[in-house]
Amino acid sequence: MLMTFKSKAAADVLMYQKHAKPLLDLLHKDLQRGVITAAELPAAVALLEAEVAQIKADEVAQERERAAASAGYADDDEPLTGALLPVSFATRTYPLMEMLRAAQKTHHDVMWGV
Repeated sequence: MLMTFKSKAAADVLMYQKHAKPLLDLLHKDLQRGVITAAELPAAVALLEAEVAQIKADEVAQERERAAASAGYADDDEPLTGALLPVSFATRTYPLMEMLRAAQKTHHDVMWGV
């Protein structure tokens, strides 16, 4: 199910609930209805940025491990399968992060479920 984040500072951001849940869980907010007040925005932005940075660092470490594990293979040993790469947490978070930053600059709240 889709949910809509709203703020006077930016255009609406649509997100699937299953993708919004980890973000809102980090912020200790309810999935169905809530608000991130202007006063809460600096902490919320900092927390989400730290989480994105940590996940990116973990992804880099995993990529290095995969590269080290496959170091002995020639390029043609592993054919390309055309599999799609999953969308990262940072990519999914980006539109909402931009809304939060804009709301922080203009001192507006961010709401959903209203």
